[in-house]
Amino acid sequence: MSNDPLLQPYQLKHLTLRNRIMTTSHEPAYPQDGMPKERYAAYHAERAKAGVALAMTAGSAAVSRDSPPVFNNILAYKDEVVPWVQNLTDAVHEHGCAVMIQLTHLGRRTNWNKGDWLPSVSSSKHREPAHRAFPKLLEDWDIARIINDFADAAERMQSGGMDGIELQVYGHLLDQLWSPLTNDLTGPYGADTLENRMRFPMDVVAAIRKRVGDEFIVGLRYTADEAQKGGITPEEGLEISKRIAETGQINFLNVIKGRIHTDPAMTDLIPVQGMKSAPHLDFAGEVRKATGMPTFHAARIPDVATARHAVQAGLLDMVGMTRAHMADPHIVRKIMEGREDDIRPCVGATYCLDRIYQAGDALCIHNAATGRELTMPHTISKAATPKKVVIIGAGPAGLEAARVAAQRGHDVTVFEAAPEAGGQVRLTAQSARRREMIGIIEWRMSQCAARDVTFHFNTWAEASDVTALDPDVVIVATGGLPNMELFEQGQEQGNAISAWDIISGDVKPAGSLLIYDESGDHPALQAAEVAANAGSSVEIMTPDRTFSPEVMAMNLVPYMRSLQDKDVTFTVARRMLAVTPRGNKLVATIGTDYSDHSYDVEVDQVVVNYGTLPLDDLYFDLKPLSSNLGAVDYDALIEGHPQTEAPNATGSFQLFRIGDAVSARNTHAAIYDALRLVKDI
Repeated sequence: MSNDPLLQPYQLKHLTLRNRIMTTSHEPAYPQDGMPKERYAAYHAERAKAGVALAMTAGSAAVSRDSPPVFNNILAYKDEVVPWVQNLTDAVHEHGCAVMIQLTHLGRRTNWNKGDWLPSVSSSKHREPAHRAFPKLLEDWDIARIINDFADAAERMQSGGMDGIELQVYGHLLDQLWSPLTNDLTGPYGADTLENRMRFPMDVVAAIRKRVGDEFIVGLRYTADEAQKGGITPEEGLEISKRIAETGQINFLNVIKGRIHTDPAMTDLIPVQGMKSAPHLDFAGEVRKATGMPTFHAARIPDVATARHAVQAGLLDMVGMTRAHMADPHIVRKIMEGREDDIRPCVGATYCLDRIYQAGDALCIHNAATGRELTMPHTISKAATPKKVVIIGAGPAGLEAARVAAQRGHDVTVFEAAPEAGGQVRLTAQSARRREMIGIIEWRMSQCAARDVTFHFNTWAEASDVTALDPDVVIVATGGLPNMELFEQGQEQGNAISAWDIISGDVKPAGSLLIYDESGDHPALQAAEVAANAGSSVEIMTPDRTFSPEVMAMNLVPYMRSLQDKDVTFTVARRMLAVTPRGNKLVATIGTDYSDHSYDVEVDQVVVNYGTLPLDDLYFDLKPLSSNLGAVDYDALIEGHPQTEAPNATGSFQLFRIGDAVSARNTHAAIYDALRLVKDI
């Protein structure tokens, strides 16, 4: 038996959990037709296979028709969910992992123009800022109906083989009633007493117990401190926790601190990179101490050391490492095998959550196999025949190609023009708040070092350098350089500088800057942050109807907090047409796509953020020498098959390009390019 606190079993009622690590409830938005089908099961099974003790699925499954998912959630109100739940539980149980599911009614945290177009309902007359739908105040018949819906859904989950359920009581309907900030009701469910505010969640628990019996595990994931004036205080949260424990009907407490009604509130509850790790852990420990209840918790616990401390110090019984398991589903196995240094780190980019809040599916910024378990491997198999692989570029695409090729058993050489690996990720990490991004590079460099990949830094590779190595496969991952042309203007703006110039420190920000952002991604805001911190007056301008649409909700919050008290303005629906010098100033001519209106702005610097143009000279030099002339068999790539050899090929090597050397995209796309190509080489 190991002495590691994380590897000790835990007895939860009749259920023996094999260790102290769990994935907490989260919705990766993988359901099809509202059902957790093959993709969903494969995602959780991968983590179960690698040793997770408890998989808490869904975040959350909807119990009522007037709780339509705002992203692709499981529909627990449909009878047809039962066999799919059974398939999911079987897939997880097969590997010795317990599995539960989170149930909810969203209340006002949804929209009326989803699903069956029913009005949203809540105990509050105010809309939630994040989802913007004005709710109908609950009536008595709504309350009776929804209580029954919860009981029906719990019974379906029990029939589907689940080991238990968890009710979501933060930000959703159950919490909307027990929070004094969101309860406008009168009568037995009104806001006048704590007992009345708690009545609805407790009635739901009682109805569920009556339906599923005493042995089925039921827990709550709830906020015990809303961290907002007028809301539930820590003292009241501890009182709520004690009252829950005293009912004898709840088997575990999963503690949350904060609210999720706005993007800033949610970012405090679920912190992103640059924010404190495990900020609510000690408070969860207070709940455990006050109640004596089995206590779970998750909020930015990204590393094994913090998780181990949480259990060893008696703060938690089960520790949630959810985003960490999106980055590396094999954490528990690597702990057991003494390979903690081999764990792919969660860098806190929160690409996963931001995607689902924009109606996408959850993907990890630097593990392209997560969510693609049916087609992409988490463990790379050896190739039948070792090859000589040459890679040009040591950014995220090139390093992922090198890592995977080396794990395949190939002889790998990498050329990099810069003195260090990292490409645009290294530039991103210049920001203190985003420094964790360098983990994407450092992990891959350590993986390559362990497999004797040869690196040539400070080397601007030419075709002759590549062909001299007599390669079998050449992968061009040279990235791109800032695009300084304005949209459809056809000429480079020599009077402007790029966002990269400001971020890197190559150009110091002047007194007044116009940052013209046609990409809507991080560099414009990063440059603004650098300039504003230096005391510059900054205007961020975009031709789009919203600014920074690619940054997404949770990652936007730290930028806004940084810029709010500085001389920074945002201008939308304006297109920059030209930049001309006037003395020691620059004049930007500004127009709009909506009319012929135009005007001039005089500033000290104009900064352009318009993506990158591929740095592809070497690719085109090598193309006529290759056997496939650079062509990619897209059918084979998408279906996960090896690239076919070109008929009548005369060249001696296959040639491919990946990442921004193809076109401007993002880090995840670059890494996915590399993984799905090289896994079959």
